[in-house]
Amino acid sequence: MGRKVNPIGFRLGIVTEWESKWYAERNYTDQLHEDLKIRRLIMRDLARAGISKIELERSANKVDVALHTSKPGIVIGKQGANVERLRGMLEKEVGKKIHLKIEEIKIPETDARLIAESIAEQIARRVSYRRAMKHAVQQAMRRGAKGCKITLSGRLGGAEMSRTVTESDGRVPRSTLRANIYYGIVHAHTTYGRIGVKVWTYKGDVIPERRPVTEATLTADLAAAPAD
Repeated sequence: MGRKVNPIGFRLGIVTEWESKWYAERNYTDQLHEDLKIRRLIMRDLARAGISKIELERSANKVDVALHTSKPGIVIGKQGANVERLRGMLEKEVGKKIHLKIEEIKIPETDARLIAESIAEQIARRVSYRRAMKHAVQQAMRRGAKGCKITLSGRLGGAEMSRTVTESDGRVPRSTLRANIYYGIVHAHTTYGRIGVKVWTYKGDVIPERRPVTEATLTADLAAAPAD
């Protein structure tokens, strides 16, 4: 089953959280398309800023946008000029007050989305895809990942027939729900067609904390249990 679904959606509510946090009773469709528009505008405007994830949270007439980036300096700009320009552009398009929050990714070498973007960029520059994959896997393992898997699909090297190649190291338990797996997919646009780059990085298991068993916790659990 781990091969059939998005690894992030597969683990929602268990080890991962929703990237959009809001509730709508009637205008769900409008707000969903608004979210998509915000994400598209940011990714188009900050294509070179190493954006890995965009989190959105709504309240009344305001949208909180958290940008996870490996290059916060590019996003912020000189004396915050880029942030102000981006905020103004988003407010004009959406018609709501936008609050931007920049969060730095400390280890970009283990972030699946950033790895996929790096490989796609190298393929577009005609770097050997095998060298790019091998280097990315080695970097991820060296920087603390417990496993990394990269899959490329398409007309690799300009071949007549499309194929799929894989490079991996360590463990990537895609069917384990408690596994903290980062997933990213990016398309490399080349002169001979589009090449898909998929990356999985495994950073260990997320194990819930065990409550100490005391008389107070036992009493609370018994009180909360439904009566027969």
